[in-house]
Amino acid sequence: MKTALVSTLALTIAALCSGPSPVSKPEQKIAGQYVEARTASVFTGACHYNGELVTTGNQAVLAWHFTSGQWQGVDLSGVRAMAAVSSDANLGQNAARRTELVIDSAATDAQAKAVAALLREKSAGQLGEIVTTRRAPVTFTRDDNNQYSVTSEGFANLSVTPMPNGECCKQPSLVWYSPLTPVENRRVGFTKSAAYTAGTLGDRWQREGENSAFYGAFAF
Repeated sequence: MKTALVSTLALTIAALCSGPSPVSKPEQKIAGQYVEARTASVFTGACHYNGELVTTGNQAVLAWHFTSGQWQGVDLSGVRAMAAVSSDANLGQNAARRTELVIDSAATDAQAKAVAALLREKSAGQLGEIVTTRRAPVTFTRDDNNQYSVTSEGFANLSVTPMPNGECCKQPSLVWYSPLTPVENRRVGFTKSAAYTAGTLGDRWQREGENSAFYGAFAF
């Protein structure tokens, strides 16, 4: 009995001295700001939507500004990236897609590699095959009024503003498609201008003055 009590006491003292078990920190969510513009209206009447469904809407430019999170052990905070997506059919349909990705030259090589790997894994269905990845300056600005301006010289650019009076929220049945990146509380934007100028995926294009954008906070 005496031996058992001594053993129990020794184990108790050892547990107290060792302190509490370390608590693992929760993984930080990969998040940031996102905007896209398509070659088809995403908020419009049914007749207009049906007309574009078979004639256009097969291309888009997208942009991400990462504000938090890690992938493959690499911190992605501050990285900016832009992409151009092209398909033989409207992006609302199930057709093969090809994507050209540009990652801001201010990112480190490790960050660029991690962002490309992240998008290949998490957005394969939306982006399809990422055929090229290159480095170039990418500017991404968003003001307090949710006006977006993104540019990568010689590749693509877009300028998007919110829709007046939140029209798309009042008439959700007229919102077609879903953003090409998971977006929390997505909003429809008015595309002041959007263009794909590189021409390496196909024809260059330019659009302006239509409700062809989505924007919001993304999270993987």
